[in-house]
Amino acid sequence: MELREALAQIADIRIRMAEAEVFRGYRSVPIAFSGMLAIGAGVVQPYWVSDPANNVLAYCTVWIVVAMLSIVAAGLAMVLRDRYGGVSQTREVTLFAISQLAPSLVAGALVTGVIVRFAPEAAALLPGLWQVLFSLGLFASYRLLPRAIGVVAFFYLVSGIVVMIVCRGEWALAPWAM
Repeated sequence: MELREALAQIADIRIRMAEAEVFRGYRSVPIAFSGMLAIGAGVVQPYWVSDPANNVLAYCTVWIVVAMLSIVAAGLAMVLRDRYGGVSQTREVTLFAISQLAPSLVAGALVTGVIVRFAPEAAALLPGLWQVLFSLGLFASYRLLPRAIGVVAFFYLVSGIVVMIVCRGEWALAPWAM
């Protein structure tokens, strides 16, 4: 019984240490890759989806593919850091950071599915909603990340709200709203 208690206490200590450590797993290369993907998608979207208001599924597909490729790039960077980082707490901190960000990503996927399936006329709100939900994930991760992430989270929040206000009519689902 003492061994189990000791192992449980060690596991708890490792979790507490992970919560206190600053997560540096969101590296510049995958973030730059994500930005380049978004710029590329913004350039090609008008050619691939000429009328996004009437083809919401194709519009969402373009941006979901960009999001998935970005997630894969960030995940690969985290796995490589975890594998070759040499720090014993890397895995716990990584898992804790992902657990903080994941609910906003899941909420974004669910909201997207509902809008595409049941309310495609509201699709113009998606770019702004995605940005607001991402900002919430960053705010949720704030205590794990370098303090400057608060500025980034605030930017996404304000940007998402501005996009929901401005991008209507002919600007709805414009590639640069993303």
